[in-house]
Amino acid sequence: MRVGQEDRAALSTLYTLTSAKLFGICLRICGERQAAEDVLQEVYLIVWKRAGGYEPGRASPITWLATIARNRAIDWRRAQGARTMTTIDDAMPIADDRPLATDIMLAAEANGRLHLCLDQLEEKPRLAIRTAFFDGVTYAELAERLGVPLGTMKSWVRRGLMQLRACVEQ
Repeated sequence: MRVGQEDRAALSTLYTLTSAKLFGICLRICGERQAAEDVLQEVYLIVWKRAGGYEPGRASPITWLATIARNRAIDWRRAQGARTMTTIDDAMPIADDRPLATDIMLAAEANGRLHLCLDQLEEKPRLAIRTAFFDGVTYAELAERLGVPLGTMKSWVRRGLMQLRACVEQ
C-alpha cells in the first residue's frame, strides 16, 4: 500500500523481500542472466507505476508480483523471436545409468542363444550345468544328489561346457 503512495523506502523494502523470487521466475523464463536482470528492473518499474491499482481482494501481493514478472519475462521471450537452436552434438549428455537398447537386444539374443544351445545338450550335462550355474549348487552337492562320483560330475560339466561354447560361438 505504501508503494502505491510512492514511498521509495517501501519500494526498497519490497525489493529486498521479493527480488530473489521474482529474479528466479525471470531467469527460468528468459534463460539468460542479463535478460532476467533487465526484465526484473522493468517489473519493479511497473510495480512502482501500478501499485496504486493493486486490489488486495484479487490476489496476494506476491502472486500479483509474480504474475507481473512472469508476463514481462514471457513478453521478453516472445520479442526475441525464434530460439537459437543447437545441434544434438552440442547437447549435454543425459545422465542415465540404464543400458543402451542395443546392449539389451544383444544380451537378450545371447541369452536366447545360450538357452537354445543348452537345450541341445544331452540330459545329464544339461541338468548338471543348469543346476550348478543357475541354482548355485556345488559339483560335490550335485554329485551327491544324482548319486554319481564327483569326478564323473566334473567330467559331465566340463564336456557340456565345451559343447555349449562350440554351439554359442557358431
